[in-house]
Amino acid sequence: MPNQPLLIIQQMSWEGPGGHLLAALSEAGVAWQVCQVWHEPIPALAPFAGLVVLGGSPNVDEEEAYPYLAPLKNLIRETIAAGKAYLGFCLGHQLLAHVLGCRVGPLPKKCVGLQEGELTPEGLAHPVFAGLPQVLPLFKWHGQGVYLPVPSGVSVLATSPQAPVEAIGLLHHHQVVGVQFDNHVTAPDVAQWLASDGEWALAGTNLEPAALLAAVQAQEAKMGQEFRWFLHNFLHLARLA
Repeated sequence: MPNQPLLIIQQMSWEGPGGHLLAALSEAGVAWQVCQVWHEPIPALAPFAGLVVLGGSPNVDEEEAYPYLAPLKNLIRETIAAGKAYLGFCLGHQLLAHVLGCRVGPLPKKCVGLQEGELTPEGLAHPVFAGLPQVLPLFKWHGQGVYLPVPSGVSVLATSPQAPVEAIGLLHHHQVVGVQFDNHVTAPDVAQWLASDGEWALAGTNLEPAALLAAVQAQEAKMGQEFRWFLHNFLHLARLA
């Protein structure tokens, strides 16, 4: 397994693996392959050490509009059943929650920009967050989220006032994690998101694009350092580091 790459599922042309994610994988010497699911088939799981699923515009139940969602959900189930590692960001987190039996739907208010989240007691005890502070800056870009309560066997690892379920894990499979936030992105990534999806993201908010980008730039070093630590923990759980 140490020589196997990670499979990264990209769901939107403008929302690829963020700069912090790519840098952390390179620093760890971990190979990866990106599958852009809107125009290419999802590969078989066998050659890969685990699965990373990025965010995107679809909702978890929009299989007719986004036909790749059904095979992607099956791949997530297969990953868990095979005992391989899984890491989901934003929609990737929601898809994990959905296949585990959680309810996913619209939040009372859109979550965009930098917000503060807190690890739960279960999150503080989870090895993927080992060495990280209890309160973390989170970069958010979503209108839907996971609802409480979650099914037996699923742990809520982080929470915030804006989204009650900011991260989930499995009690007996620590290598399976979903996070609602997108801390893998850098300021240049956020600039691309604003250019491509800013009209949706900023509608109905008081956020200004320049102020949002400046806030991310101000937090970039801290978030990058914490994300590298988080990903190192995940790669260790995946037996890749």
